[in-house]
Amino acid sequence: MSERPDPERELNFAREIIGQRGFREVPADEVLREAERLLNGWMAGDYRMERPKLYDHYALLLLALLQKNRDLEARIEALEGRNG
Repeated sequence: MSERPDPERELNFAREIIGQRGFREVPADEVLREAERLLNGWMAGDYRMERPKLYDHYALLLLALLQKNRDLEARIEALEGRNG
């Protein structure tokens, strides 16, 4: 979601990232990109977040990081297999 939200409205972290889609429909790279944007904005005071939701929805970010880590490990193993 690229439009700038109303600074007075508290954002729902996960809903801002996934919109109306199911969490499995959102690629890990998109989750990471949007989470970074939202968290940077939150830390800078540009966005307000629903506090309980922010903590609850860290699972979305953690899942994307785990998926990305698994993908990178598989790529490393494939590269090592070609060279070894």
